[in-house]
Amino acid sequence: MEDILKGRVIWIFDEAHFDIDRVIGIENIKETNMDNLVKVCMKPYEEDFVEKIQKGDWIVGGRNFGYGHPHKPPMLVLRHLGIAGIIAESFSPGFYRGQVADGVPLINCEGILAKVKRFDQLTVNWKESTIVNESTNEKFYYNPLPKSDKNIIDLGGHIEYLKQRFASEQKVEK
Repeated sequence: MEDILKGRVIWIFDEAHFDIDRVIGIENIKETNMDNLVKVCMKPYEEDFVEKIQKGDWIVGGRNFGYGHPHKPPMLVLRHLGIAGIIAESFSPGFYRGQVADGVPLINCEGILAKVKRFDQLTVNWKESTIVNESTNEKFYYNPLPKSDKNIIDLGGHIEYLKQRFASEQKVEK
């Protein structure tokens, strides 16, 4: 993954304990067709959200983001539409583990809700654990990810991580 990620804050979920399934609606959590997921993505929040999203945009969330029993389709459609990742006050443990395993950049940044507004331009320095709000010229630090989690995300998820790990173990055995 790139060390510098630039994008806008496309949406802010400021409530604590946001259930990510609400992005597509609970009735669609078993949907697998991406065209159908795009049609329902964020409709309860903003009818034309899909038309506004740009590659590299960020979702911002409050405490315990991803609470509940997170299913894959909501994040799959957000990633398909170009979301770079999520910056939140904190993450639900189950959501965090699942998204790291899928290679989604997650940033735990206490106080983020007070530091950004919708459509602010952000520069995230993945290597230095900093975020610059280009719209306000404010720079702040976030909690760096554990090295193992960062490695998994950098490689695009646990499958690529395991492929690399097994390949290196096989070289050692020869």
